Amino acid sequence: MSVSPDLLEILACPKCKGEVKEKGMFLVCERCELAYPVLNGEIPDMLMEDAWELSKAEKADFKHDLKL
Repeated sequence: MSVSPDLLEILACPKCKGEVKEKGMFLVCERCELAYPVLNGEIPDMLMEDAWELSKAEKADFKHDLKL
């Protein structure tokens, strides 16, 4: 599963309000170099305090074991 295309279209990075793109199990803001985890395969966690640095998400191959 993945984030609904309709939802992805309206989501924005909470830090810079820029576009986010789905990569693996994350929504990525390349401008801020942040990766927001997608929980349970379809629920974006867009809290800045839960975001990963992009380099950390890249090292994890854009995978995580986080759940709701």
